[in-house]
Amino acid sequence: MSGDIRLFVYGSLLRGERDHELLEGAELVGAARTAPSYTLVDLGAYAALLENGRVSVAGELYLVDKKQRFAIDVKRECPVLFQRILVRLDDDTTAETYAMRDEQVRGKRRLGHGDWRRRFEPKQRAERLPGLMGPYGRRGPR
Repeated sequence: MSGDIRLFVYGSLLRGERDHELLEGAELVGAARTAPSYTLVDLGAYAALLENGRVSVAGELYLVDKKQRFAIDVKRECPVLFQRILVRLDDDTTAETYAMRDEQVRGKRRLGHGDWRRRFEPKQRAERLPGLMGPYGRRGPR
């Protein structure tokens, strides 16, 4: 089953992730990234994409038909939980994807690297400035 709807996936629908079976029979176009205009949020069991960010989100591009997209809509509780939107990809084409609104994910961890598969990597530590001995400078807390 292949279709003509371009669907960009970035979280639990990726190959090897828990919801990938929803894409069974879809044609994998290949790896893809969004333009650096989005935010990727870690919600625990799944990810959420937000519009109006500064991150290029990593994912995969598939061709699906309307029936398969409807099945994914049901699983994603679209349009109540997720909304289907058009995203701009880094090759200047567009595809549909599932996004949330900012108010739905307040206080949740943003993935600055934009890659759901890297969500368990330790956070990069800021480089220490030479000559400083700790968070309070040379002398320590006062």
